[in-house]
Amino acid sequence: MILSVQSGRLESTKGTYVKEWVKWEKQLRDILLGNADYLNSIQVPFEFAVKEVIDQLKAIARGEYAAPTSEKRKLGSIVFAAICLPVPEILSLLNDLAQKDPKVGNFLKDKSMESSIQKAHLTLAHKRSHGVAAVANHGSFVHEKVPVDVGALLFSDKLAALEAEPGSVEGEKVNSKNQWPHVTLWTGQGIAAKDANTLPQLLSQGKANRVDINPPVTITGTLEFF
Repeated sequence: MILSVQSGRLESTKGTYVKEWVKWEKQLRDILLGNADYLNSIQVPFEFAVKEVIDQLKAIARGEYAAPTSEKRKLGSIVFAAICLPVPEILSLLNDLAQKDPKVGNFLKDKSMESSIQKAHLTLAHKRSHGVAAVANHGSFVHEKVPVDVGALLFSDKLAALEAEPGSVEGEKVNSKNQWPHVTLWTGQGIAAKDANTLPQLLSQGKANRVDINPPVTITGTLEFF
């Protein structure tokens, strides 16, 4: 396909194909606008990229910089951002709840929570559900300590999770993109951890129980990429 050429430049507003060019431009705009959400989701925030460069420059100045290896994870391989919480503190909280509330005690008595909760985390953003940009936006908080307020225990016959709200780091609020921020504790056989998101709905249907923790218990964790 040929466009008119003047002084070595392709002229999109002149020549034989001017009408076609207008049509192509409209089609391109329609495609871009129609896929705007996806295009926004795969962008890495400029602030995050700048912080990465500054951190590397500081490391070089301190003589701590190591050349990247094939094992170094790239942002593109990161799946989600989460606050990792200490398991012993969660087990201690569950033990206290079991002693205070017979419903919790009956639910936990035949379950090995020590085996079930080998790792505990509060998901902040997931690449598949919320997009790359949502995950990368937590880059400034990576490795930082974040307080998490645990306000309730929800459980059904196949699921258990703690309702949790992340706090602030140096005055800046850390937010979870999940509609219901929580820490999954236990799932029955054949049940995926992500199904814990359905506990509020199960509660509204009378198929789950809720035990409030008043006042909420604060557990401090570390924000990490995975």
